[in-house]
Order: sequence, then C-alpha cells, then structure tokens
Amino acid sequence: MSLEIKVPSVGESISEVTVARWNKKTGDYVEMDELLCELESDKATFELNAEKAGVLTTKANEGDTIAVGDIIASIDTEAAKPASAAKSPEAAPVKETPKTEAPKVETKNETYASGTPSPAAAKILAEKGIDTKNVKGSGIDGRITKSDAISAELKVTSNEGKTRNDRREKMTSLRKTVSKRLVAAKNETAMLTTFNEVDMKPIMDLRNQYKNQFKENFGVNLGFMSFFTKAVCVALKSFPAVNAYLDGEEIIYHDYCDISIAVSAPKGLVVPVIRNAESLGLADIEKEVARLAGRARDNKLGLDEMTGGTFTITNGGVFGSMLSTPIINPPQSAILGMHNIVERAVVKDGQIVIRPIMYVALSYDHRIIDGRESVGFLVKVKQCLENPTLLLTGGTDPNKMVLGL
Repeated sequence: MSLEIKVPSVGESISEVTVARWNKKTGDYVEMDELLCELESDKATFELNAEKAGVLTTKANEGDTIAVGDIIASIDTEAAKPASAAKSPEAAPVKETPKTEAPKVETKNETYASGTPSPAAAKILAEKGIDTKNVKGSGIDGRITKSDAISAELKVTSNEGKTRNDRREKMTSLRKTVSKRLVAAKNETAMLTTFNEVDMKPIMDLRNQYKNQFKENFGVNLGFMSFFTKAVCVALKSFPAVNAYLDGEEIIYHDYCDISIAVSAPKGLVVPVIRNAESLGLADIEKEVARLAGRARDNKLGLDEMTGGTFTITNGGVFGSMLSTPIINPPQSAILGMHNIVERAVVKDGQIVIRPIMYVALSYDHRIIDGRESVGFLVKVKQCLENPTLLLTGGTDPNKMVLGL
C-alpha cells in the first residue's frame, strides 16, 4: 500500500512552503515518526515526519516550493524492511580482516603517463578542486608529484590565482518575506528616527555588584536586554501611542506590552515575542530572552512565538554598531535600536569625565506618534536606565512618592 505524504497546514496565513532539506532520499526505508525533511515557510521552519514505516519515494527536490495540501512524498508501507536495517549494530559482529601492507605505487621499473598524479598529489588537488590538466608534472615521465600539487595549491590561494566566479542562489521564503516587509514599512509609513545617548555606568555598576548572586539565585546571566525591556515598558505606559498601531482609520491601543526582540537566526532575522513583559521581573525576562534566542538558533520557533508583538527592541551593539536607524516591524508603530557601549568624554556636573555611553535610536510612524511623544518616550527610557530605581516605581521619582506628589 502506498501512503501519500501531503504538506500539512502550518498556519492560517501560510499557503505554501519550501523544501529546505531532505533527511531521507528515495529508496530509503524509514521508520514511523522518523524525520523526513524540513519545510520552510515565510515565518518559520517545520519538520515533517513519517506517518508509517516503509520505503520512501520523494516527489519534490530541495528548494522546490510546494502548496499546502500537495503530495510531497509517498511511503510503500508493504515493502519489506531491508536486512541491513533490521539488524541492530550489536547483532552484526564485525569481522576483522588481516592488515596487509599497501603495495608501493612508485617503483623504479614503472612508468606513468604524463600528467598522472601520485596518490598524495591527487588528494591535494581533489581537495582544492584543481584540474590535473592545469598542473605540469616534474616527476618521472611528467608525473605530478606532491610538491607539484602543493605549488599549484599555493598559486590558487595567492593573489594572482584569485577567481572571479559568481554564485546564484534562490532566496528563501523567510528572506523574501523579510525583504517585502521592510520595503513595505519604508513605503507605507511616515517613518522618522530620533536619537539620544545613555550613560550606562549605573546599570554596569549594578550588574558588576550583583551578577554572581543573580546567576546563583536565578540560573541566568543578568544582561542589558532585561533593563531595556523594563525601561521600555515604563515608557510605553507614559506614552501609549508608541505602543499602538493603525488599523484602517482607527488606532488600536494596548494596555499590555508584548515586546518583540530581534534575534539573528541561521536563516535570517526573526522577532520572537516576550508576552506581558510589563508584569515580568528582570530574571523572568532574562530567562525568556535566553529561551527564545535558543529556539531561534535551532530554527524551532513556532508561529505563536513570533506574532502579536506591540513594540520591538533590536540590539545592533552586539555586532559593533555605533548608530543606526532601525526599520519599523509592521504593524507596530515604533522600534528601539540599541548600540555598542563606548567610553566617551562627557560633561557631568561641570566636569569632563569618561563614561560608558550607548547611543539609542527610536524609529516611529509619524502618522500616529508626534515628535513630542517620540522624544519624551526616549527621554523616559534614558531616565530609567540612568536611574534604575525608577524601574521599581514605574518611572516616578521615589522622592516624589515619599512626599506624595
């Protein structure tokens, strides 16, 4: 009996997928639930497993785009299991064959055709993809020796031997979607960017003082992302328009903060979401960041983990970026860019001092966020980071709370 394997539905908005990689090939015997291939949509990567055991026949190649519901493979469930697959490694004793000395290839009485490489030379040329026709042999009767192969290898890797080959690759579904969304964000929003700088010394001092105790108590490192996430949540409460988005002629406001964090994954940039970040402590945020980043690196993020964010934070500083203008992640209306921390000369209390400074950038949709709100939001983030106690009071000055002001 032939069992048809069809592309499953992986999300309401997904109509087709791309075959990213086959783990099995036509003719292979597969067990039930064994991984057959990886499918890539415009949002995530999914695994397709065998529904029953049998011999596999693939119907698509790697890189092919297949519609949801189409047949991607079939399994002959009545095919006999090969004897080699039926036996376990323990059941098949390894019979040792007596070692024999390899016959010598080169002898004084043998002659070789001109251009024939020695075994050692052949290995070097094969590894570098060098055609023997392009190598002149200096051995007996023009044979290519090991030294000839090494010389040819050096020539290829030298400046004179550089190639000018072009390589063409098909864009992945994820990359195509990213490009479309970025262009749409630039073309369909009134995007502006405002900048500020943050003195990171208070945060860095706090981390240095408590990082070991924090790791011991919670099992995660205390990073900058948790401080920025909490500061953003405080600022979003003060400036709700930054946490809103346009829906036709209406503005949708949120009383919660679902913070998207931009993460670099093997197949491109993804933005998993930290749900209700405003109600989480620093340790909970760090744990969620570590979990989502790990799933992103393993291409295991689900659609539910990457949809529904209300605001995005991206950290170009980990790659050494000094300053940038991040692009809004639709349908959100704003995105905060973090950058690298550099010691700079700044004026504090009338004195020139050295401080670890980070430039921050807020890109926003001017259609619903005014300049006053964008600047005020970024100033609030700056205040919370330079005075971390404000993170505990929701951005209110503790002295004013004591005075009841």
